[in-house]
Amino acid sequence: MHEQELFATAAITSFRLNGQFLAIAEELAAPAGLTAAWWQVLGAVLAEPLPVAGIAREMGITRQSVQRIADLLVDKGLCEYRPNPAHKRAKLVAATEAGSAAVRRIDPQHARVANRLAAELGPAEFANVVAALTRLSAAVDAITAEGVGARPR
Repeated sequence: MHEQELFATAAITSFRLNGQFLAIAEELAAPAGLTAAWWQVLGAVLAEPLPVAGIAREMGITRQSVQRIADLLVDKGLCEYRPNPAHKRAKLVAATEAGSAAVRRIDPQHARVANRLAAELGPAEFANVVAALTRLSAAVDAITAEGVGARPR
């Protein structure tokens, strides 16, 4: 397959996977009272509070959508804004105990889906696929950092 066909196939497959993962995430999140987008933002701040821009970078989504979701999560008591010692105006988004509990309610079904996928692919192949997707994402980051139309090195 020619590089342009490989790129197109990778992109189309990624778009399809994105839709498949979002559908699974919606199904997993709903019983916990969350949406996939809420779960995504909550998941980004479970380990440590982050500014909206940091969440957006981590998740690959726009700062504006993260801000909208963070405001909703704060209104629902699932997150809170905290002062950011590194930046006066860019507050940190932190999960509350209620937000952490909502994500914990997803864990058992999330584990079942992960186990089913590992059984379908086999654990070694599943690890290989994840490693390849991680490398692909890093490569796309590298070429987009230079500008999409830049010439190869």
